[in-house]
Amino acid sequence: QAQLTESGGGLVQAGGSLRLSCIASASIFSINSMGWHRQAPGKQRELVAVITSGGHVIYGDSVKGRATISRDNAKNTMVLQMNSLKPEDTGTYYCTADGNTVEEGYREFWGQGTLVTVSS
Repeated sequence: QAQLTESGGGLVQAGGSLRLSCIASASIFSINSMGWHRQAPGKQRELVAVITSGGHVIYGDSVKGRATISRDNAKNTMVLQMNSLKPEDTGTYYCTADGNTVEEGYREFWGQGTLVTVSS
């Protein structure tokens, strides 16, 4: 089954750090971009960071300077490291990937999401 699986969310104190991981199932191949989006309660979903297969990275304005995204193309994995966390970083973080499957062709995949809560 083609899926993205996130891990690493939880409760963190303001000023702390977190590390989110995402792994794409082996049935997803030729992955181009992988990224993280988040959604806070009552707010629109926003981009956190995205990384292409070639290593080009884009960060959302709200996390620039505090986030680092990386990926291992051979293992279909991606990691987001965030430091100096703020209460406004609270939200559900979703892993995304643009890739292919035999059954569905090329499309965007989303994980189930992992909740991050930053306490003040």
